[in-house]
Formats: sequence, C-alpha cells, structure tokens
Amino acid sequence: MIERAPTGALAATGLIAGFGVAAASGSRALGGVVLAAFGVTCIVIWLRRDDRRTALRLTIVGLVAFAVSHVLGLLIGAWPSVFAVAAATAYVCWRYSDSGRVG
Repeated sequence: MIERAPTGALAATGLIAGFGVAAASGSRALGGVVLAAFGVTCIVIWLRRDDRRTALRLTIVGLVAFAVSHVLGLLIGAWPSVFAVAAATAYVCWRYSDSGRVG
C-alpha cells in the first residue's frame, strides 16, 4: 500500500486543509496541526518507500511552499496562493517520489 500512496495529493491536501482549518476556526495552531499531520504522513511514506535524501528534499519543498504561500498571499490573495503552492508541491512530490508508483 505504501508503495502506491500518492504523496503529491497528500501534501497538497495538507496545505489546503491546514489553511482551511486555520481560516474557518480562527486558530492558526489548529491549522498547523492539520498541516503537520499530513506532512508527517508524507515523510513516513518517503522514508519507507524512497530514501532519506528524497524525504529530506521533499520535506524542504513542503516547508518552502508553506513560507512562500504567505508571501505570495500578499500579492494574489490567500486562497489563490495556497492553491498555487499546493499544485507546485504536488507536482514536485509526484515527480520525485510518486511517478511510476501511483495507479
């Protein structure tokens, strides 16, 4: 099952759901818990399926996407920014971990 887990979709969902929960509840911490839960799930999958180097690189991609979403949000709005970084993160995860395994 882990071999086919779509981490691109999981990572993107974590970014979107984390922001959605934070916005809806007014609690950034609660949104962070949601984001972290998805992130840790992805990391566990990458460590078991790929290797430490891939897990580290993709974790950094996710953290950078999170940071960029805040800056980009000032330019294009919060939700468009979250969707943009989620899409980019999903692609990078698919490209470097999921491709050839999902389906």
